[in-house]
Amino acid sequence: MAVLDYGSGNLHSATRALAAAGADVVLTADAAVCLAADGLVVPGVGAFAACMAGLEAVGGREIVARRLADGGPILGICVGHQVLFDLGVEHGAQADGLGLFPGVVEELAARPLPHMGWNTVEPAAGSRMFAGVEGERFYFVHSYGVHPSASWPSDALASFTEHGGDRFIAAVERGAVWSTQFHPEKSGEAGARLLRNWIATLKEAE
Repeated sequence: MAVLDYGSGNLHSATRALAAAGADVVLTADAAVCLAADGLVVPGVGAFAACMAGLEAVGGREIVARRLADGGPILGICVGHQVLFDLGVEHGAQADGLGLFPGVVEELAARPLPHMGWNTVEPAAGSRMFAGVEGERFYFVHSYGVHPSASWPSDALASFTEHGGDRFIAAVERGAVWSTQFHPEKSGEAGARLLRNWIATLKEAE
């Protein structure tokens, strides 16, 4: 398994958590390694535009596109989840995302911000991601998110969280691509179980 190294701040914590969950994991920006790996993790913290710039600098858009075309599993975490959507809007500035999911990443209407701390998730019906942790709490730290859309594709499972009366997408499962707005690597045993759920799908794909 590969964790895409594009300079984001939580790369090492994600790598350690995946290793603890049983993965043979390497932190790398080498495109050949990322494409050959059984799974690719795209973490991220900070601003949407900065993360996209970092991804572009290491060829991340092409790596993700080629894995998607080949059906290669991908896991996005926090801003790594957000950049999988069409567009990010922060402080009036727009940045294109990777476009794997439809939607706009925008500031949450909830207060206070950031949304920081532990929260439950409403899993989508049929979710494999949340198997065994349906009622558990996960760790969030963010001010931006994606709201549900009437045009949401039928083949994508969206799980939701509510903060301050604002309901937003907490996780997505679409084919070989999973992503979470929260940090499973900072979510204790529940997060470790979720990572193991994803690792189990990699073995099925072999």
